[in-house]
Amino acid sequence: MVATVPVNNPIKTLAARLGVGIFKIRGRYAQDGLFTVHSDLFRSDPAFRAAYERGIQASHGVDPAFEWRVHIALWAARTALRVDGDFVECGVNAGFISSAILEKLRWNTVGRRFYLIDTFAGPVLTQYSDREVRSGRLTLARQTLEAGAYVTDMDRIRANFAPWPNAIVVQGAIPEILARTDFDPMRALQRAAAGKLAKQPNLGGAAALCDSLSDVISTRNTRFSLP
Repeated sequence: MVATVPVNNPIKTLAARLGVGIFKIRGRYAQDGLFTVHSDLFRSDPAFRAAYERGIQASHGVDPAFEWRVHIALWAARTALRVDGDFVECGVNAGFISSAILEKLRWNTVGRRFYLIDTFAGPVLTQYSDREVRSGRLTLARQTLEAGAYVTDMDRIRANFAPWPNAIVVQGAIPEILARTDFDPMRALQRAAAGKLAKQPNLGGAAALCDSLSDVISTRNTRFSLP
């Protein structure tokens, strides 16, 4: 619970004793699990807005309200341009973040390839371990798939990325598909999908890419550590 109260209010004092912070949130950034009292001026930057809107377009008008996540991905992509190689995204779905990156970096002027790897059929349910099944992650993945949260229309995917000839859609399961994909030594944006993927493709994908990586790996919502 977040509320606005006077500084010396006894409610705030009691909350502090209980380990609960009470902050003024009006005019502050509070989205996608992140709250900060610091500046969020990046949200009003025209280049950022154009990139974010392109992500919404890829998502067919759905705004997941994760501007900070996209901001970090754009920073990682811009940083990765400092080294040679291609980009790869493992876990694309509708292509929100990758579309934002392609828009922001003006990809047709970059002269690099961006590999967009996904099953485009949802998670591979056989990849879940017994532990993940017991913890309910397999059930969550099935429910999410049944709810239509994963984009499976390949015509839609290809149409979204058509403006960028060097954005290469690769359909297949990770890590197996990586061995059959022709990468240059990569600067990589390897993004784990939102907590519903099994541990195997996340770790397997990172391990398969490891020898080819240049500098940057951007992940999101991972709940385990790489070995």
